[in-house]
Amino acid sequence: MISASEFRKGMTFEINGEPFVVIDFQHVKPGKGAAFVRTKYKSILTGATREEAFNPSDKFPKAHIETKLMQYLYKDGDLYYFMDNETYEQIPLSEDQMEDAIIYLKENDNATVKIFKGKPFQVDPPNFVELMVTYTEPGIRGDTATNVTKPATVETGAIIHVPFFINEGDKIKIDTRTGEYLSRA
Repeated sequence: MISASEFRKGMTFEINGEPFVVIDFQHVKPGKGAAFVRTKYKSILTGATREEAFNPSDKFPKAHIETKLMQYLYKDGDLYYFMDNETYEQIPLSEDQMEDAIIYLKENDNATVKIFKGKPFQVDPPNFVELMVTYTEPGIRGDTATNVTKPATVETGAIIHVPFFINEGDKIKIDTRTGEYLSRA
């Protein structure tokens, strides 16, 4: 059990069996009245955010979030299949659980799957991936203005803004946290 006075950014806790993560907190000691902890927190399962004031002595169970490195195998209908690298067990995940991760994953790539009470709820791709450009408009010769980009479609279907010198067939490195082009691979 953790008390509200112990809240820190990134800490996980449960309310009525639902896991939450602390986004922001502030210990407030008004001139009159009792102290309280103003907290902004987000549901791990739904993504909804709330703001609430807690008594510093309020106690909550700690939410244990398990992370596993799993290999993306294939897509079948609306389900994406992942394999646990340790037990070789395969689990299906829905599009809701995948969110934006799937636009950066190819078959056989590894990803981090977050699990709460035995149920996977989120997939995080690696921070950096290397993907091949399958379509982009050719760069116009003589157009050398700095920081000018053009859209490029990569092998997973994601559209990334790249510099003019990138052509079809080039492998590029992408930061999956921001969706930005980093360099040629």
